[in-house]
Amino acid sequence: MSTSTLPYAAASDAPSAAAPSPVRPAGSPPGLWRAPFAAATYREIGYTVTSLPVAVVGFTFAVTMFALGVSLFVTVLGLPVLAAALAGARGFGAAERGRARSQLGLDVAGPAAVEKPRDAGAWAGMRARLSDGAGWRALLFQFVMFPSRVVSFVLSVTFLVTGWVVALLPAYSWVFPRYLDWPGYRLFDYTSGGEHHAFYLESPLQIAGASLVGLVIVFLTPKLVRALTNIDRAAVRSLLG
Repeated sequence: MSTSTLPYAAASDAPSAAAPSPVRPAGSPPGLWRAPFAAATYREIGYTVTSLPVAVVGFTFAVTMFALGVSLFVTVLGLPVLAAALAGARGFGAAERGRARSQLGLDVAGPAAVEKPRDAGAWAGMRARLSDGAGWRALLFQFVMFPSRVVSFVLSVTFLVTGWVVALLPAYSWVFPRYLDWPGYRLFDYTSGGEHHAFYLESPLQIAGASLVGLVIVFLTPKLVRALTNIDRAAVRSLLG
């Protein structure tokens, strides 16, 4: 009696699954060589630039309302002013979370709504608003982030403009001798104590060296901007969530 065996495929004959290609996590910074040209970098730069006027408005609101509320605290008018300050701070906080979501890729859930007691009168609702920890944290956010955002604006704009202007010097260095009667790009030109001091980038080697310095700044700028926006990420998570 003969027995037959069913054919089977050896393990080595099975088609091997292709290794998945690495996927960059959402919100992670682009690589060093790609960063100066990546859209994510310019979204973050746009965030630092627009943060200055936003911070001015938020800081002005927070200082004005808090100072007014404290000064009127001896009267009954101080409580509603402070309550309005906290409600407004929550509104600013919601706008900041939206900016962080769209420009920084940071999605932070908002705090729970203020629980107002039912049928307890306006004063009970005001007391609930004044005991709102999320509102106080949102108000604190406007205070502490104002100096940081001024620094972020100055540094990001300075590095961005300086880096590209210096890096592209070979492309427009011909303008200075042709239209300005300078031998090259003027770094300084002054007279002190009857002695004239001047230095121009005029030789090809000098221009190339300056361009190289500019390129270094260009590639360092995304790292700097990322570090600056990380301050905002930490503040949004800890104070606005």
